[in-house]
Amino acid sequence: MTYDRLVCANCAAPVTEGRCPVCRASRERLQQQAGGMFAQLSPAMLVALMIVLIAVGILLHQAS
Repeated sequence: MTYDRLVCANCAAPVTEGRCPVCRASRERLQQQAGGMFAQLSPAMLVALMIVLIAVGILLHQAS
């Protein structure tokens, strides 16, 4: 789930608006968690990366 759809239990506003300290803390924590290695890649880039890795694996398997 993305944090843009979360509603704060403290102020009943969307967490992305950061109206209260609880919202702001939750938004900051969720942004830090979402910053993984592949977070910046689009789904198309992930598919292309998988295809390249599979092709390299096949080539290495045939070479041995």
